[in-house]
Order: sequence, then structure tokens, then C-alpha cells
Amino acid sequence: MPKLPLVSGAEAIRALERLGFVTLRQRGSHIVLRRESSGCVVPNHREIKPGTLLGILKQAGVSVEDFVTALRT
Repeated sequence: MPKLPLVSGAEAIRALERLGFVTLRQRGSHIVLRRESSGCVVPNHREIKPGTLLGILKQAGVSVEDFVTALRT
């Protein structure tokens, strides 16, 4: 498993959208994304801590490898 990179909320949302997620709504700094039956909430902060990012990926059902690959494309 590759090490989780330090990313901003905008970068995380962009990578998840590349994986097929769609933005549903936003309330404050939290953005709700959904893909079919799985969804996640991403804080739109300057930097997302690694533990928070890991929780987002688990909630979304996305592997770390897929996420890192989507970040690089």
C-alpha cells in the first residue's frame, strides 16, 4: 500500500471525480460526493490529514492505490 500523500480538499475532490464520483451538495466547507450507492464527505480544507483522508477513502470504497493513481492523472 503506497503512503498517503498530503492533499488539499480540492485535490481530493478532483481525484474522486476522476474515479466517477459526482458532487451532490455543499454545506459550509464540507462537500458530499456520491458514486452509485457509495458516497463520502470531503472537507474543503487547505490540507487533509492522513487519517482523515484514509477515513474518506474507506467511506467511499476506494483503495489507496486507485486514489494515488487518480491524483497523478
